[in-house]
Amino acid sequence: MAKTANLFIFLEIFEREGGIQSYVQDILHGYSTLAHQPQADVFLLRDGTGCQNPLQVSSLKFHYLKTSPPALGRLRLAIALLLYLLRERPQRVFCGHMNLAPLVQMLCRPLGIPYTVITYGKEVWFPLPPAPRRALHHADQIWTISRYSRDAACASNQLNPHQIQMLPCPVDGDRFTPGAKSPVLLERYGLTGARVLMTVARLWSGDIYKGVDVTIRALPAIAAVFPDVKYLVIGRGDDQPRLANLAHELGVADRVVFAGFVPTADLPEHYRLAEAYVMPSQEGFGIVYLEAMACGIPVLSGDADGSSEPLQDGKLGWQVPHRDPVAVTRACIEMLKGREICRTAPESNECDRRCDGQWLRQQSIALFGKEAFVQRLNQIFVSYPDRNPIKKA
Repeated sequence: MAKTANLFIFLEIFEREGGIQSYVQDILHGYSTLAHQPQADVFLLRDGTGCQNPLQVSSLKFHYLKTSPPALGRLRLAIALLLYLLRERPQRVFCGHMNLAPLVQMLCRPLGIPYTVITYGKEVWFPLPPAPRRALHHADQIWTISRYSRDAACASNQLNPHQIQMLPCPVDGDRFTPGAKSPVLLERYGLTGARVLMTVARLWSGDIYKGVDVTIRALPAIAAVFPDVKYLVIGRGDDQPRLANLAHELGVADRVVFAGFVPTADLPEHYRLAEAYVMPSQEGFGIVYLEAMACGIPVLSGDADGSSEPLQDGKLGWQVPHRDPVAVTRACIEMLKGREICRTAPESNECDRRCDGQWLRQQSIALFGKEAFVQRLNQIFVSYPDRNPIKKA
């Protein structure tokens, strides 16, 4: 007899921090708050029983499948998944990573169990090998975080856009709030009296698209207008030596501060140090833009990626060609000038609303706060056929 449970499968969500891990936790937390939701089992391939799990609620049952050696993990997952499907016959399986989709398709389809694939960004922007592409084509639904990711996935893998549901990343407006600049952090990073530009990003050599090097190239021209400008870079990775060398070559090494890794809990205080958040990148979405705006900080992004979603196609921030230092320079100067005007004359017609911290926060929370996210998640479940136990009102 069919059970009412749903099954979620993820690689990992607790033993490391990251945008995907945070988004997955938001999905599970949102799911646990839905009215009339069935219990959900959650399979975690790389998380162990000793991890700290903040989602201990009765509607979620976690199964930790971390294996030593790790090479046996996929085999253990395949066996556990097959036995679960045969025994429980869940209403639906939610596959939380593209790399797991072929296994989910192979086991779910013969049993007639529908499955959804959750995607995040660039992993589906390009043509996929045959097995994962088939897994997407046979999925009952595909979730993704932005129009850009949807359109890129459809174009590259011949997907039906009607198969795809949009579930943008949410921002925690209770955690990310405006506030005074921390004197301790200002002293730690040597930022006292400076106008601070800021980026939070991985500094991996494979992720130069984040645009930290582009912002460094823009600094000399920005400093010619604002001699007190400094650039705070939060993140770690093997590309930091190249970036530091670039700053030295351009004569701005004293203006670039590499803060290294900062835990999520400490990020709000760091955002508050900034006059502007600058990341001319190519993002699937870009939760960092929302975090900055929720803290009342103006933002700059690339102009041809998923950041159009949080920036509302330029309504909430500046969008520039992502590898163009001249465009970054121009936008940063506008942001720094606008920030000063809005701070001293907020009612003036010259105050660009994109530099009005209070307005930015209101907009970001209204569009992408936790409440809006749960409402969207509920709409997606309502859209499923009647075999799903969450019915239309």
